[in-house]
Amino acid sequence: MKRNLVSVFSLSCMVAFVGANAQVKQDSTKEKTIEEVVLVNVGYGKQKKSVVTGAISQVTAKDLEKVPNGGVGTMLQGRSSGVTVAANSGAPGSGATIRVRGITTFGGANDPLWVVDGVPLENADIANINQADIASMEILKDAASAAIYGTRAAKGVILITTKKGRKGRMNISYNGFISTSSAAKTLKLLNSTEYAALMNERSLAGGGGVLYTNIGSLGVGTDWQKQVFSNNAMGTNHELSISGSSENSDFYLSFNTQNTAGIVAQPISNYDKKSFRINSNHTFLDRITVGESVFYTHQRNVGIGTSNSEFGGVLSDAIMLDPLTPIIETDPVVLNSNPNYLQPNIVRDANGNAYGISNVVGQEIVNPLAYIETQKGNFGYSDTFIGSAYVGVKLIKGLNFKTTVNGKKAWWGGQSFTPLYYLNANSSNTANNVLSRTASTGFDWSVENTLTYETKLGNHDFNLLIGQGTYENGMGNTVGATHTGLPSNSWVDASFNVSIPEANKRGYSYNFIPVHRTSLFARLNYNYKEKYLFTGIIRRDGSSLFGPDNKYGIFPSGSVGWVVSKENFWKDNSIVQMLKLRFGYGVNGNDGALAANQYESLLAYNYNYFINDLIQIGAAPATIANPNLKWEQTTQTNIGVDMRLVKNINVTAEYFDKKTAGILRQFAVPGYVGVANNPYGNIADMSNKGFEFEVNYRKSLGNVNFSASGNFSTLKNEVTNLGDAEYYDENGFQSLQGSLTRLIVGQPYGSFYGFKTAGIFQNWADVKAYTGAGGALIQPNAQPGDFRWQDTNGDGVITDADKVFLGQGLPTFNYGLTLNFDYKGFDLSALFQGAGGNKIFQGLRRLDVSTANYQTRALGRWTGEGTSNDYPRLTSNDTNGNFTRMSDFYLENGDYLRLKLVSFGYSLPKSLTENIHAQKIRIYVSGSNLLTLTKYTGYDPEIGGTTLGIDKGFYPQARTFIFGINAQF
Repeated sequence: MKRNLVSVFSLSCMVAFVGANAQVKQDSTKEKTIEEVVLVNVGYGKQKKSVVTGAISQVTAKDLEKVPNGGVGTMLQGRSSGVTVAANSGAPGSGATIRVRGITTFGGANDPLWVVDGVPLENADIANINQADIASMEILKDAASAAIYGTRAAKGVILITTKKGRKGRMNISYNGFISTSSAAKTLKLLNSTEYAALMNERSLAGGGGVLYTNIGSLGVGTDWQKQVFSNNAMGTNHELSISGSSENSDFYLSFNTQNTAGIVAQPISNYDKKSFRINSNHTFLDRITVGESVFYTHQRNVGIGTSNSEFGGVLSDAIMLDPLTPIIETDPVVLNSNPNYLQPNIVRDANGNAYGISNVVGQEIVNPLAYIETQKGNFGYSDTFIGSAYVGVKLIKGLNFKTTVNGKKAWWGGQSFTPLYYLNANSSNTANNVLSRTASTGFDWSVENTLTYETKLGNHDFNLLIGQGTYENGMGNTVGATHTGLPSNSWVDASFNVSIPEANKRGYSYNFIPVHRTSLFARLNYNYKEKYLFTGIIRRDGSSLFGPDNKYGIFPSGSVGWVVSKENFWKDNSIVQMLKLRFGYGVNGNDGALAANQYESLLAYNYNYFINDLIQIGAAPATIANPNLKWEQTTQTNIGVDMRLVKNINVTAEYFDKKTAGILRQFAVPGYVGVANNPYGNIADMSNKGFEFEVNYRKSLGNVNFSASGNFSTLKNEVTNLGDAEYYDENGFQSLQGSLTRLIVGQPYGSFYGFKTAGIFQNWADVKAYTGAGGALIQPNAQPGDFRWQDTNGDGVITDADKVFLGQGLPTFNYGLTLNFDYKGFDLSALFQGAGGNKIFQGLRRLDVSTANYQTRALGRWTGEGTSNDYPRLTSNDTNGNFTRMSDFYLENGDYLRLKLVSFGYSLPKSLTENIHAQKIRIYVSGSNLLTLTKYTGYDPEIGGTTLGIDKGFYPQARTFIFGINAQF
């Protein structure tokens, strides 16, 4: 009974459980036993939680069993402090942006290192993992823990351990569900009558005439969002696993198939995934163990094309296209007189009707249903094998040798067909249709050898690990083919087997440049009576990404712990039953910002030279060499405390100070140097600081069991050095004046930069009263209804010198709360998560498409004195730059609280399940993204990407309902 209790507990606990006793009894022996079996994966081995000195969070299979199969990254959302998770898109199969303790470097090289059963993987590889195969996930957050992975550990390390067979009879488990998804929110946009009224007002204010004379007859018009959003996007998921174990062997097999339709543009939004896994371990002669972990995944993704972009795409079209344009045009007068409908390649629906073309909105903004037709037949795919095999030998008592071979073989590519089409005068393809196909193959491998010695001398416990690794990444190539001028203009009939002239065929190929890394590493774990604790790590890494002078880097770390409650002076009490203090310091590396050979001056071709008055084609250096390139180094200090309070409350608190030096980035060189590309250098430093808290509570009262897990973390990010540069402007937005963000010392990464508004001029007296020290008008071109710009430098004129920092896209705090109840056969769980302290750039309307539709917020615009102080007048002659200047007008509060998941289930009584030889049958219903509390007016406040918080038409996350069954035999 005690063993079963321990097993269940070890699956359901999180890292913040410091040997918590889930029972009401005060049996100290039982508490000690439970504490001992809580194991944590620390990399290259496991360690008892009671003696861990680093900052490691854990999520177990028990925590995930009620979470619908989706992205592995999003499973961490709300479940661990210090981890920021934001969806890259709501499209099925999309990944997530994950940041461990803030932003470590500039650009997109901030993804943590993933290690699955010992195989190091990139963020993109995690989509291959079947969530149901995961036994536990550990997040190594501090440098002292992550240093064992050296070169790629600066951004955090996430370890995944997959399931294996358990002793006893063979187990068969099935989990299947069907789902239906819809948009959790749509935008409030102007209807035809409202749109026409505002367009008239805008034209008259700019000196034009009335554009629409009988607006009362226009009605509601076309709701384009209804045309592109689905209210019943179906999905299915089936998982089957078989596992078992004998005295000397164990195995785990799993199969998974998943199909999910998107909620946007369903004909071109679909994700299909199939996977297979086999894990096994075998022992021979009581001293030799062998095993493998191998899985295969096939993915096929049909996407909506352009996403989160102001330059067209299904969502941008649905938001900005005017409601006056019909879905299809059936009026013969219009069809025979409007030049748009006389084009030979106009797009038609299945009944031959021409899709509507706007007379007022142009550029890339087109009828979204017509756009969908041009994207049909496009897809991407991948087939991936990832695996590891090992041999372990017990050499003598306590001394073990292990060699592991890891590998990843992948094939990926896609196919697209671009038909002849005419969507409007700016968006057309009238020359040739195009059929394209790409196919890539890649291979990564690594070999690691470790020697572990574990011994106990009296009350002194020692565990020594030394190891060596060789890693090869990025071997492979890409081939592609393009055929133009196919006889059929339908994607259904498009084929590379169709005979076309050789001149219409084009092929290409290129090889990848592999990256080579080698490592030596060692770790010592020591404790005295599990009261005084020490962990020391050192790793030496070499990388081909750097020149001979800086090819190698050394990354040390050390951490200590003191279990105060085990001291003789500590008196047993019912309030603080366990207290452990921890301190750690370490150095991690990062080379992820570089590609191969960027420290060298390579040649680029197709340069023109004049020799003897003749043009000669030759080569020139693409950039200048920088042999001094070296590793980014991230140092981190961590202070932590673990407590168990009043038997069943567990608290973990952390403070971290994380500093990155020598951030890799391209820097500008004068034009007379004569190179096309700027070289890379170690030019910047940045810091991240914060607090983390985790609280867990468990209680049983008769047949009622309850548990709650909450976490909260803060983050302060700051750029501390930019070398010789004063600042870098980043992230433009089409015709908006100025960039969205500025990188500068003293501000967080991704800080928004622009003008600050000070209300709206309500009348001419306000305009004339806004003067400088000399009495001159500060805004001489302003009129009533225009923004009053803050003259922040006090010089009496509004210039770029008045721009200020307006907030940041990176949340300054994250939190989560998980609640679990069960009573007899019924269970209920809920997950709440949220983030805040950040701003979101709401860029859902093109500035250069002046006739694009508005959100209904525009109905609250300034129309006269006292009508508005935050939304300026509409005019076609915006001399004040109300809408064309980057300002706080475009920034909104990004705080949100989301009911991420609710699950309710019922497990049939054993009296019924035993009749069919089942251990457990559970029927359940769950819902995700059911409620979001936010002031943000876009689709979704959770916006991932390289720079968080920039919304240009973000594919929103779906509200999903699931009906499923889980059976175990």
